[in-house]
Order: sequence, then structure tokens, then C-alpha cells
Amino acid sequence: MRLDIITVSPDLIKSPFEYSIIKRAIDKNLVEVHFHDLRTYALNNYGKIDDYQFGGGAGMVLMIEPIDQCISKLKSERDYDEIIYMTPDAPTLNQQTANTLSLKENMIILCGHYKGVDQRVRDLFITKEISIGDFVLSGGELGAAVLCDTIIRLIPGVLGNETSALTDSFQDHLLSPPVYTRPSEYKKLKVPEILLSGNFPKIEEWRNEQAYEHTKKIRPDLLED
Repeated sequence: MRLDIITVSPDLIKSPFEYSIIKRAIDKNLVEVHFHDLRTYALNNYGKIDDYQFGGGAGMVLMIEPIDQCISKLKSERDYDEIIYMTPDAPTLNQQTANTLSLKENMIILCGHYKGVDQRVRDLFITKEISIGDFVLSGGELGAAVLCDTIIRLIPGVLGNETSALTDSFQDHLLSPPVYTRPSEYKKLKVPEILLSGNFPKIEEWRNEQAYEHTKKIRPDLLED
């Protein structure tokens, strides 16, 4: 998989890709991640990539020309399955979206900034828009990092145990059940006996029941789906 991230602040987004699971995936050549500084395509020597809104109003808007030049250059070099725009006014990222995107080969991720991008960018280039929640960040970089993490960990070979991602929360529209490790008793709190029984069919049944009850209590909306 190859991910090309277009950003106004490349230094802001690079750090999450330099540690832990994502770094190991990159080192193992399971994924390529490339950062593209939008200011490289600025309209003048002062790095102009934004302008005031037509019609007035507070906040600057990323201009279409620099974004067009960057995307066009990338598309001239390879085909892309998706061109994704990170923006709060979009469908919210969920596990099913991450599952689908993890099967893609090449994707461009455009990070929003300021008041967003010229609408014509969205009309001409974007194939998918994603939000990470009902709130506004200073830019799309953190959201892009979250998206990439959710996708990359699903690529075969990234996680040590191939089944680990399949038992995460939301994979089956349920939250994960509680988990325990050693010691079996701590400050008079004991691990449920069923988990120590070695009866794996019963353990799986217990986990399913716990997942359902946990979801019903914390996120009943998932059960409605």
C-alpha cells in the first residue's frame, strides 16, 4: 500500500509514523507513506497557498491551484484508488470504512486547514471525505494520522497476531469484552473464573455475552444498527 499525504504542516504529522506498529509496517515494506508539503506548489515566493473567502467572512481558504498541481503530479506517476479529504463536515470514520480502505493499493489523503479548501477541489478531485468526529481541529493532519493508523494495522503482516485486529471493538458492531492478565488476584479483585478454566468454547461464549452487555451499556446505538 502507498499513502501520499498532502499537508500544510508536514512536520506536524510525521511523528506518528516514526514509532511503534506503523513504523514497523513501514520498515517491513508493507506500506509506503510519503508527505507532500503544499507550500512546494505555492503561487509565489512567499508561499501563498490560501486566500480570503469570496463573499466575506472570517478565516482563510486553501486555494485550488496548489492542490491541483500537487494532485495532478501524483496522478501522473501512478493510479490512485481513492483521493480522501479530511474534514469535519463529512461522514465519520468507522471500522467498516477502515476495513474497506485497508484493501486499497494507492491513496492520496488531503489535509484540510484554516476554513477548508476551495469547494472546487472537492468537486473535481475528491473521491471520499472523512471526519474523525463531531469537532473541529486546527487542521486535518491529526485526523489523517488517525485514519492511517486504523488502516495500516489491518494490513496482513503488520500485527504480530493476524487475528488480533479481527477481535477489536467495532469489527462485529460490538465493543470488546473486558480483558485480564496476571496476577489472577489483585487488591481482592479476582479474574473471572471462566477465563482460568481452559474451557475455550465457554470462554468464547462468556466474551460474547460480555461484549454485548458492555455495548448495551456504553454504546447502545451500535446495537440499533
